Amino acid sequence: MTKKIDLQEIILQHKMWLETGDGEGILGDGKWQILKAVENEGSLSAACQKLGLTYRRTWGDLKKIEQQLGFPLLNKTRGGKEGGMSELSEQGRSLVEAFDKFHEDVDGKISRALEEFRQKLLALR
Repeated sequence: MTKKIDLQEIILQHKMWLETGDGEGILGDGKWQILKAVENEGSLSAACQKLGLTYRRTWGDLKKIEQQLGFPLLNKTRGGKEGGMSELSEQGRSLVEAFDKFHEDVDGKISRALEEFRQKLLALR
């Protein structure tokens, strides 16, 4: 027999992404996390290692986003005596900040909508 759940324990899981009208992905939670990891780790390779992603695919994904949006996301320095590095470009940093704010706004609205839904469920018992 299935036990009745506590409606206050219900959580909503969601992912967000932006895509073209043709359904081609542009930017979503995954790429946003990659960009944040590059900022925190100081290089794309360290970010990929931390997130368990392949460098080659991630590099290709970021180059595609740059082409789609029309501005660079990363400033890269090739490896040398001290190794290479990647950092977010000014536009990349601004994009991350804008997506942070966008996520914060949407997450707040989703939380309020979930609470309203929870209250309707409670009224049905």
